[in-house]
Amino acid sequence: MAKILKLSLMQDVRDYVTITLGLLLYAIGFTCFQLPYEITTGGLAGAGAVIFYATGFPVQYTFFLVNIVLLIVAVKVLGWKFCVKTIYAVFALTFLLGATQEVMRELATLHPEWFSYVNPSSGLPTVVKNNIFMSCIIGAAVEGIGIGLVFLSNGSTGGTDIIASIINKYKDVTLGQMMMLCDLIIITSSLFTPSGSLDRLLYGYCTLIITNLLLDYVVDRGRQSVQFFIFSRKYEDIATAISATHRGVTVLDGQGWYTKESRKVLVVLAKRRESTNIFRIIQGIDPAAFVSQSRVIGVFGEGFDRIKVKAEKTKGDKAKSVNTQG
Repeated sequence: MAKILKLSLMQDVRDYVTITLGLLLYAIGFTCFQLPYEITTGGLAGAGAVIFYATGFPVQYTFFLVNIVLLIVAVKVLGWKFCVKTIYAVFALTFLLGATQEVMRELATLHPEWFSYVNPSSGLPTVVKNNIFMSCIIGAAVEGIGIGLVFLSNGSTGGTDIIASIINKYKDVTLGQMMMLCDLIIITSSLFTPSGSLDRLLYGYCTLIITNLLLDYVVDRGRQSVQFFIFSRKYEDIATAISATHRGVTVLDGQGWYTKESRKVLVVLAKRRESTNIFRIIQGIDPAAFVSQSRVIGVFGEGFDRIKVKAEKTKGDKAKSVNTQG
């Protein structure tokens, strides 16, 4: 029991460290590459940027205040379990957004020769000299990687994630559809700020696309699974060692067609990042073992992803729904 609690604690620590790293990357991408050129990204940080461009009210304050309201609603609707890491992310990202802006302003003051242009309204210098499109691409890529790390650790940046989750609970729409709709509304609204223009709007859409592409790439790579077939006379020792890493092992009966000898075959499904550890276990026990490794498109169930297929409504369910509405 104590060992399980220790492993759970270590996993939580790793999650929060990864979430913090992801939030730091997001803050750097947003502050260093988006804000100086007044490019609007998606999410609540993007909404805060729109308000900042229009009024000068700091992005981090808008982000924090709106998230507090959303979190109060989310706790009642979605429960505490959803909100714990989100609460941490909101406070951490609020701090990091403010800190990165102060660091960049300080650098612009101490080393003006490093930067070709400083935005007079925000005081933020441009990291990429005189190239708004390159700044848009780099900023979006860094943001996407950062958010991907947060999602891999079962975290959330709050904002539109909360809105989408609440609506998803009551309406038959996916989280991705709702988040995309919210982001499109936020970016389009930047057209009506004092610095708004069609080219800035297009840069905002490019940012949204690139961020989502990198987000999907990071999440898919992190969740990619592999399958092992292990043939060894020491299969019991190997199975016991792999099981100790909290990864399931299935034993199948097999037969070598040439020798006609009966063999035990181990089948292991694991995350791609766990492959090296499994190979080390096998090599340490039986260097002569025959091992086949292959990628799998998807693994669903305990320890992996959940099955997310909507059940089809029967005619009786539809009739019941109509009668309820009537």
